[in-house]
Amino acid sequence: MAPKIGLVGVGRMGANMARRLRETGHVISAVYDRDATRAALLAAELGCEAAATLAAVTAASDIVITVVSDDQAQLDVFAGTGDSLLTGARGRTFINCATISPGVHQEVERRAQQAGAVTLEACMASSIPQARQGTLYLMCGGSRAVFDQCRPILEKLSSTLRYIGPTGEAARVKALVNMVMNANTAALAEGLGLGRAVGLDLEMLREVFAATGANSQVLKTDGDDMQNRAHECYFSAAHAAKDSGIAAKMAQEAGLDLPVNRATQAQYERMIALGLGELDKSGLAELTFKDRRG
Repeated sequence: MAPKIGLVGVGRMGANMARRLRETGHVISAVYDRDATRAALLAAELGCEAAATLAAVTAASDIVITVVSDDQAQLDVFAGTGDSLLTGARGRTFINCATISPGVHQEVERRAQQAGAVTLEACMASSIPQARQGTLYLMCGGSRAVFDQCRPILEKLSSTLRYIGPTGEAARVKALVNMVMNANTAALAEGLGLGRAVGLDLEMLREVFAATGANSQVLKTDGDDMQNRAHECYFSAAHAAKDSGIAAKMAQEAGLDLPVNRATQAQYERMIALGLGELDKSGLAELTFKDRRG
């Protein structure tokens, strides 16, 4: 019998993951979001329950996928008291997809085990179109047996599915992925901003970047957006600041100083301070082009 799947956190990523699972034949039992209207609209689209509580999602589901914003939000949905996914959770599986600190994944696993449930971290690379198309890059951590159990679902969401190791390991890898991506974004914004300031043609400059050591995946995804101020949000500056902060905490715990990451995080935090935190990370160009807001 096909497992019933609930989703908690149905913003840009979670909603498209739900749509993908539904169209590939999986049973979506319930959706929940702090924005009840958002959850209700998606539930109507998918023909499932718009759960009024977290406990109701667990009651309706065999597997619950969470896609929340940050460490505190993850701990809140797995709270030890009050409304919680852990209410009646015995026998349930929780797949946690947010980019959060490794220690939070480990704490959630501990809480779930106490409630008789199991967890898997499934850290996502890629963005909204990939969530909709089922072509995410998923890095998973936790019990290998739980990973194997969840594989049929995860394969519908991803084109690349990789088991990293015990709980917390995938989160460490994801933090480093985003740290390097964010630094590349900041460097590209400065390169294009300086190119514009000294009168270079940016189409030419981007072509040269693409053919030399300045090339990067970020150049492909963000270069045109930076040049043309097209900052529709696929990965927000606020999330970039959070993720660079996770890497900074990891570095501190390891006794390392990472000045490039520190400078990158400061740039994203500056965007937040200027009210630009909900722009896409490409919006860093607004700080580096001479004739713009920064």
